[in-house]
Amino acid sequence: MRVAVLGGIAFVIFAVIFFRLWFLQVLSGDQYLTDASNNRVRTVVIQAPRGEMTDRNGNVLVTNRRAVEVLVSPPRLPAGEAKREQLFRRLSWVLGRSRKLKSCRFGPDDRATFKQLMPLECKIEQAIGALPYADVVVDSDASPAEYTYLSERAERFPGVSTQNAWLREYQYREVGGQLFGTVGQINAEQLSDPAFRGIRGGSIVGKTGLEAVYDHYLRGMDGEQRVQVNARGLPTGRRLRETLPTPGNQLKLSIDLGLERVGQQALRTGEGLAATNGNAATGGAFVAMDPRNGEILGMGSDPSFDPNLFAGPIVPASIYNRLFRDPRTPLVNRAVAGQYAVGSTFKVVTAAAALANGWSAGRMYDDVGTWRSGDQTRRNAGGAVYGPVNLVTAISYSVDTFFYNLGDFLNVAPEGHPHGGQLQAWARKLGLGSLTGIDLAPEGSGAVPDPHAITVLQNAQRACLRRRHGEPCQIADLTDTWTVGDNASFAIGQGDFLATPLQMAVVYAAIENNGAILTPHIGLDVVNDRQEVIQPIEPRPARHITIPGLDAIQAGLLGATTDDRGTSTDVFRGFGKPVYGKTGTAQYEYRPDTSWYVAYVPDPVRPIVVACVIENGGFGAEAAAPAVRQILSQWFYGHPGRVVAGSSTTA
Repeated sequence: MRVAVLGGIAFVIFAVIFFRLWFLQVLSGDQYLTDASNNRVRTVVIQAPRGEMTDRNGNVLVTNRRAVEVLVSPPRLPAGEAKREQLFRRLSWVLGRSRKLKSCRFGPDDRATFKQLMPLECKIEQAIGALPYADVVVDSDASPAEYTYLSERAERFPGVSTQNAWLREYQYREVGGQLFGTVGQINAEQLSDPAFRGIRGGSIVGKTGLEAVYDHYLRGMDGEQRVQVNARGLPTGRRLRETLPTPGNQLKLSIDLGLERVGQQALRTGEGLAATNGNAATGGAFVAMDPRNGEILGMGSDPSFDPNLFAGPIVPASIYNRLFRDPRTPLVNRAVAGQYAVGSTFKVVTAAAALANGWSAGRMYDDVGTWRSGDQTRRNAGGAVYGPVNLVTAISYSVDTFFYNLGDFLNVAPEGHPHGGQLQAWARKLGLGSLTGIDLAPEGSGAVPDPHAITVLQNAQRACLRRRHGEPCQIADLTDTWTVGDNASFAIGQGDFLATPLQMAVVYAAIENNGAILTPHIGLDVVNDRQEVIQPIEPRPARHITIPGLDAIQAGLLGATTDDRGTSTDVFRGFGKPVYGKTGTAQYEYRPDTSWYVAYVPDPVRPIVVACVIENGGFGAEAAAPAVRQILSQWFYGHPGRVVAGSSTTA
């Protein structure tokens, strides 16, 4: 009996061992074979170069350069806190990285500053929390000395590797910085976005500007290389398989390089002219566009920045401090996102609305320098008196009282007209108060004031007051109801009206092309490596409106640059081509005026419309108009020409 019991136990034990071996070798054999293979094979990603950007003439604006990345693979780091600490200390010394911070926890204000220049262990700790199995790039542009040191001492740096990479290179640095945009490592939010499906963690993608809008064309497809490694994870030199990367496609832009460079410089010229008049300009923007098709020929914003600073995933904290905390906001593209009162450049819209509402272009108005309505009294800029004027001369001389009167003429009672009358309607018809649809983001929509908008703001003010128990709210003081004064201010581009330089370029393009409201665009074609167009970029078709009295409006704009009393005659005298333009002086409380100029030249071969704004630049003829002349001179004559400041003191 004892022998039988012992035999049975032995049999059971043998059966358990047998079935366990059968399970390991037969049922799980493939899995363990795969695991064994994975222990001796490593996959190295071969980064695909992003596609280049070129201007309309084939000049390369954005390209790539070769670099060496240093990566840390979290799953392959040594076990134990002491060993990791020793590894990070060595690697920090090699790469010259700071190890002064003792904690990886930052407050909201510190996180943006230090997250790119934190100790390596902090960066890797945060990366593991976001993407546990993704490699972490700790140096995107290693020097030859760093690369050689790490390669020769690979056994001392487990989990650390190097690989060839491509870094974005912006050929002209600050020229068009906001336009081209920036790139950076894909983040967790983007990885969950369907637009980035299939993209690995750590990949470089577009973050802002054209880099972001056309990222799916520019990005390309990474390749991979499978290499054999030994038990210590070091390469044996044997390559098992290689899949070559697919480069990104080239993006051809409508930008003209010469115009882009001169336009950026012209903004600084305008700011310099403002300084000579005692005004400290804080920035500016310009847009140059083809009025036939909406192609953007040039676009700039000042102050600008060098996007090369953001070419890799590691950006020094000093860059964040200088750019993100700069009160002049150099990262903002003022041409599409800057929203301003536009001053007298808006008067062409008021003229169109009045002509549509029965006002005659030849009807005379006797200007005595003052306009009165009820208890309101307003005067021309500089106290000027023009005497009898009609719509044409009122545009040419920029007679404020004439347009205050038109604002009164076009005003409607708020009751029954919550969205205003003909003035508001024509502003919206010409594209103001809504997005233009340009292939660039973010874009400002501006604001068209009307009784409904005032009511919305009043409700917000009341809600704010209730929430704060009577304390002051950060909302502008409001009148009780919409008044004729609100419409009069709107008629000269003031009050609560806001627009972007791009929107004003679209308005003046419609005046040049007889009513086509264009969709501006910067991309022209997507081109492959064989220089074949694989995707023409087609913007939304233009819509057409009929602008009444268009000849009179155009005559007024031409008179502004040719008539002896024109607001910009001094600036454009002797230019050589007919310029149709309008000055604008947007007034603000407690700071200098903002200088505006919008113009077009109806050339049969190379027509162009240009809108320019100089913040705190003073009168329109003093800063913005000379900048526009430089841009037009570059476009037609191949050089920026002389700087001519206007002497007019009108709006």
